[in-house]
Amino acid sequence: MAFAKLEIDAAKVEHLAALFKQAEAQAPAAIKRAVFRTGTMAKTRMIRALVKQTGLKRAVLARALVGKPAGGGYQIKSRGGNVHLKYFGARETRKGVSAAPWNKRRVYGGTFTRGGKFPHRVGLNLGGQVYMRAGRDRTPISSQRSGLFIPKEMISGASEHEFLAAVATILPARLQHEIAAILAGHA
Repeated sequence: MAFAKLEIDAAKVEHLAALFKQAEAQAPAAIKRAVFRTGTMAKTRMIRALVKQTGLKRAVLARALVGKPAGGGYQIKSRGGNVHLKYFGARETRKGVSAAPWNKRRVYGGTFTRGGKFPHRVGLNLGGQVYMRAGRDRTPISSQRSGLFIPKEMISGASEHEFLAAVATILPARLQHEIAAILAGHA
């Protein structure tokens, strides 16, 4: 008959109890860190998706979307109304200005960015905006806009999908990482 001897070292169990007590105290901060990291990663994914979705340059969208911690959560706010055509790679043709909102290039007839007669037109030093005459006279002129609103685009299409996918995949992994760091004594 074989005998087995089972020994339990109480010091190791007490150490685990101390770790769990420490984890309980540090858990709220760990959750905030995980949410913040997930929020910044989701914002990056949203910007990447919005570049393809809207046709705007990445730098413009990075300025328009602002993420910050809010209580125990994370907020991504956006600024931007009806975006000017100049941000969509506007270039002048004989028929008007060609620009690509929503990544679809089209010509806006009767609009201009330069002055003078073809083919010797010169820049107007008006910030690269796209203009159209408001009447038959030389002035007044009005700046032209695209009809694209960044806040609306942010909560629809590919950018919305990227945000939800990031939260669903990244947040659980970050929470697990933070809790493991606490239990290992690194946090």
